[in-house]
Amino acid sequence: MEYLRTLKRLFIIAQHWTPIRCIQPRHCSNLAKTSVTSRDRRTTVDKFRSQISSGPSFQDFIKGVSAGKTYPADEEYCDTESYLSEDLDMGNSRKVYFETYGCQMNVNDTEIAWSILQRKGYQRTVALNEADVVLLVTCSIREKAEQTIWNRLQQLTAMKKRRLKTHTPMKIGILGCMAERLKTELLEREKLVDVLAGPDAYRDLPRLLALADGGQQASNVLLSLEETYADIMPVHHAPQGYSAFVSIMRGCDNMCSYCIVPFTRGRERSRPVSSILEEVRMLSEQGVKEVTLLGQNVNSYRDTSEAQFCGSDLTQLSRGFKTIYKTKQGGLRFSDLLDRVSRIDPDMRIRFTSPHPKDFPDEVLHLIAERKNICQQIHLPAQSGSSKVLKAMRRGYTREAYLDLVKNIKKVIPEVSLSSDFISGFCGETEDDHQQTLSLIREVGYNVGFLFAYSMRQKTHAFHRLQDDVPAEVKQRRLEECISVFREEAARVNAALIGSTQLVLVEGESKRSAKDMCGRTDGNIKVIFPKEGVSVQPAESNAAPVNAGDYVLVKVLSANSQSLRGRALAHSSLGGTVQHRETLPRRQLDRRVASDSAMTETCP
Repeated sequence: MEYLRTLKRLFIIAQHWTPIRCIQPRHCSNLAKTSVTSRDRRTTVDKFRSQISSGPSFQDFIKGVSAGKTYPADEEYCDTESYLSEDLDMGNSRKVYFETYGCQMNVNDTEIAWSILQRKGYQRTVALNEADVVLLVTCSIREKAEQTIWNRLQQLTAMKKRRLKTHTPMKIGILGCMAERLKTELLEREKLVDVLAGPDAYRDLPRLLALADGGQQASNVLLSLEETYADIMPVHHAPQGYSAFVSIMRGCDNMCSYCIVPFTRGRERSRPVSSILEEVRMLSEQGVKEVTLLGQNVNSYRDTSEAQFCGSDLTQLSRGFKTIYKTKQGGLRFSDLLDRVSRIDPDMRIRFTSPHPKDFPDEVLHLIAERKNICQQIHLPAQSGSSKVLKAMRRGYTREAYLDLVKNIKKVIPEVSLSSDFISGFCGETEDDHQQTLSLIREVGYNVGFLFAYSMRQKTHAFHRLQDDVPAEVKQRRLEECISVFREEAARVNAALIGSTQLVLVEGESKRSAKDMCGRTDGNIKVIFPKEGVSVQPAESNAAPVNAGDYVLVKVLSANSQSLRGRALAHSSLGGTVQHRETLPRRQLDRRVASDSAMTETCP
């Protein structure tokens, strides 16, 4: 009965229409029916239809909606009478604290979520003990990443209970991939979470927090086929403002057998090119010197938001590569976007991550070789050096096709720097498969490696069809051997850079010493040098301090497997170092290595 009373309050039947009474007489014989002529029957039907057309519409049964109001075809109806009043989802200067885990996309998601909350009157704090709302932006790509969040939730819950009752009760929220994947467990396990918001539900955060303030647990983890947050300008929090991430697409269609991303972030959809260019222009005006274009499969970008982009041309893949889905057609492609972005500011470095090897047609490679502000560094995730394992992973290529692509990249971009991802101990991987991976690492000559032991994820193809049959201790041994090969290579090739001069974009002070500055080369290797003034131009004697966001020429004096050390020679710029770049050693010598505990993760 309580349920019926609730319905009675929500739905009101309009009183301005006349009830229809249509009573058909019953007859006992066919003879009696002859008194009702065909003409009378048509008259009755016409009258009935007339009464129906003048009767109530669906809107007459909804509280507060006028039945007589109509809306133009190009205007969307907007119900201004939300069941939550406008002031209830306002932040009212409450302080929100973010912790971000996982890939670069989560960094960008944090900026989007903060932009939404800032508009509603929330304030951001970097002090956890001041926070009224704590939001963890999470990752589900590996079990270790999820366990880190569970441990952190225990700590935050204990802190929440210790807070004085005179303070505003602290609310804890989980955003991102883990919210979508473990929604039921997160809400029910020891009541650790007040709010859950999946990657496509950040617009709903103010409402969810308002419900949480009322004592309820609130959740929205629905995935979208359209959401790109194109109309939301992220609030960037890069170190010193020198660099920024710009999301250009979301989701993934590749369905690699080990990967959870398609199930936590949904299908691929690309952000309209106009909003991307607008954001990059804004960042350029703010003085940002490096932009990284982001996407789970960033180089499969395909903007179909405008009719002029929707042609019949089929998507071109790298030679020898294939997909599990039907070839897509039409749309503004990644090479078109990269071209337009690189023209905005010639003194702004452009990077992109994370790509898939299948989406490197020659037009993309030639553009990278041509534009001085597009970094000649390509992330080329291999995952394994064994064709058998690659097939089980559903990667869409063989070892031979991958090596052919590497050969073509080095031919078009002779000074290219390559990085990669590798998974040790995937389902069915033998010792011979592992040795093939080690040989691929040596043969290609990567600059950076992101290496991890395989962690099976629910919902994936591997979870349903394959056996996680490689023992944990074997996975760990193989991972350590892969890392060892990378470090050996890094130590050797970095030593070859001693004596060379590198163009470095300064990031700021070194974390280890306030007396040093650090930055990165075009090949993305870290360079550390003393904090001291240097000449404005190589031939000039007047010195100027070096600040974050400056380009400087650094002579390399020593090296190890992780970084270079040197001395700054002069201030410079991308446009002012064209001739100098031709004399530098191959950038493929710039290498570093990442282990399971040290690096931000990538997806493809």
